[in-house]
Amino acid sequence: MLINKLISNMLPYMPKNLVWVFSKEYIAGESIADAIEAARQLNSEGIMATIDVLGEFIKNLDEAEANKQEYLRLIDKVEEADVDSNYSLKPTSFGLLIDKEVAFNHIREIVAKAASYDNFVRIDMEDSPCTDLEIELFRKIKEEFPKNVGLVLQAYLKRTNQDIRDMKDIHSDEVPLNFRLCKGIYVEPEAIAYKKYNDINTHYLEDLELMFQEKMYPAIATHDKNLVEGAYKLIEKYGATKDQYEFQMLYGVTPALRKSILDNGHRMRVYIPFGKDWFGYSTRRLKENPNMAGAIIKAIFFKG
Repeated sequence: MLINKLISNMLPYMPKNLVWVFSKEYIAGESIADAIEAARQLNSEGIMATIDVLGEFIKNLDEAEANKQEYLRLIDKVEEADVDSNYSLKPTSFGLLIDKEVAFNHIREIVAKAASYDNFVRIDMEDSPCTDLEIELFRKIKEEFPKNVGLVLQAYLKRTNQDIRDMKDIHSDEVPLNFRLCKGIYVEPEAIAYKKYNDINTHYLEDLELMFQEKMYPAIATHDKNLVEGAYKLIEKYGATKDQYEFQMLYGVTPALRKSILDNGHRMRVYIPFGKDWFGYSTRRLKENPNMAGAIIKAIFFKG
């Protein structure tokens, strides 16, 4: 709708405290302590967490170094707090599009820190210019830390099913590939991405079935009831045990559906974003998906 696009363009110029009325439901806060408290609350409900420091598409390598140091502090603080959480990161936060070797070294250091605690880092998948670079990065780090790193794949990209097949050479039953499968949020050309709801869902379930067939570990990241039901059928079809997959959702999104998945006996992990870049994150996400504007207006005018 035109009104949604107008609001999305206006949002960066609105007062930050007004935007926070909406954002606080989906972002833990600005500090590591905020993220740990959110993870602790989720843990008390039987939910695992993954924590992400907000910030992406940086302009210089000084920012990359600062982001690395923030992750190293985060990992020490989370492990000290003894909450059940692993870590997610965006490679562009570490200079992937500026100097891929610098980015690799930063991310390798973060994974090594997590591995020292026997923990895990998820490499997020970003827009299509990053796809090959991020698969290459994942392959390289997994070779050194086979149990401590995973990757995100996006079902709306037409290449994803083949990407899964192409990575079978680094998969084994002892150390399975660990993929978070999501629909995908970035605006991509029709030549490389499915656009229709039914097409995206069909290929999501095809990708998920391939993971179960190959005994990979899927993190089923969705807020779509139809995909949840489809996942249930595949779990039953392949006799997957509770330790062979998990569901994942974003912080603050579809809590009722999240609870129903838990009540059905499945494991759940929630993605917790935090950081001083929450305002930039919120405005970028709105530009990527202007339909979120309606939710923002409701948050501002109906929740105070």
